[in-house]
Amino acid sequence: MPSRTPQIEATRRCLRDNMPITNNWAYFDHAAVAPISGPAAETLRQWLDEATQHGDTCWLDWAHKLAETRTAAANLLGAETGEIALVQHTTAGINLVAEGLDWQRGDNVVTLDDEFPTNAYPWLNLASQGVETRRVPTTDGHVDLDQFAEHCDARTRVVSVSWVAYASGYRRNLQAIADIAHQHKALFFVDAIQGLGVFPLNVKETDVDALSADGHKWLLGPEGAGIAYLSKTTLSQLKPIGVGWHSVKHAHDFSRIELNLKTTAERYEGGSHNMAGFLALGGSLNLFASLGVENLANAILDFTDTACSQLEDLGATIHSPRDTDQRSGIVSFELPDHDPDLVRKHCLKNSVALNCRAGRLRISAHAYNNQEDLDKLLVALKSAPN
Repeated sequence: MPSRTPQIEATRRCLRDNMPITNNWAYFDHAAVAPISGPAAETLRQWLDEATQHGDTCWLDWAHKLAETRTAAANLLGAETGEIALVQHTTAGINLVAEGLDWQRGDNVVTLDDEFPTNAYPWLNLASQGVETRRVPTTDGHVDLDQFAEHCDARTRVVSVSWVAYASGYRRNLQAIADIAHQHKALFFVDAIQGLGVFPLNVKETDVDALSADGHKWLLGPEGAGIAYLSKTTLSQLKPIGVGWHSVKHAHDFSRIELNLKTTAERYEGGSHNMAGFLALGGSLNLFASLGVENLANAILDFTDTACSQLEDLGATIHSPRDTDQRSGIVSFELPDHDPDLVRKHCLKNSVALNCRAGRLRISAHAYNNQEDLDKLLVALKSAPN
């Protein structure tokens, strides 16, 4: 693929060198479950060897590296290390707020009608406490901000949206939505899983109060290892849940039973960590830091721009936004007179991984995907049965 700048090509080549998946697949399913990066895989192998041959004699070294993962996550978000909790998935991070706030009957949550279930059920589950969940209509991911504001009122406690819509790939203007939330004195929560790591986000500059994302998509880590961000102000409003031995300041003094909770987001890490998973996530975070998020974003958008053009030449109808600030790595499209599920199965047989969402085909390309991958996709689509 001809790149627009030498930096894009350098970023693509460097990341591709760290993605063993490219030996076997043209992989366009990062919005579902991504292949893990080379550094993540190497970290897992090292942990497995150490755990097998040396047991917990390596635990202190693992704990030190775990702290480095937490710091790397904080740096990615422009947050303080004490505002980061290591969680097992996006849902866990959302529930820190959903189950942690002191809800009152008549309160409400405002979210969107195209949210992945992860960002719907924790809020809907509050109905038994008299909390209403209001779902603002969207059109192919587009949000009418005036309509969004009309759904908020004095009883709105939380505004919760996905940064990037999982089906359409629409990347939202978080600052605009944050402003609406804060005008109503509500907390602004972001499900960041479809953009974190590959698009720049500073939670302080964007006025995000809380955020959650698993690492198994764009961060190229294993499943079961994600991060949650809770600003200091938000943390002070939440009751502790999931409390365990690791939640207290004297976590390693097992004979001292005293509920003296940590004042940081780490208090939510009640039990033993998924050590292997979080260390592997740290390997990917370090790789991303070396490449630069801006460079990754430019490489992804360069690819999806080209992919959309060549898909249209093939006769596809693109349903994802292509305006500069709304684009993402997700492209939703239709092939006329083709069943999306049959097309997907055909592509898989030809070593091309993509998915179907909302009745359409969906590719989700990362910064390492190149013209060779795109050519394989196009060849598979051309030969797909009707």
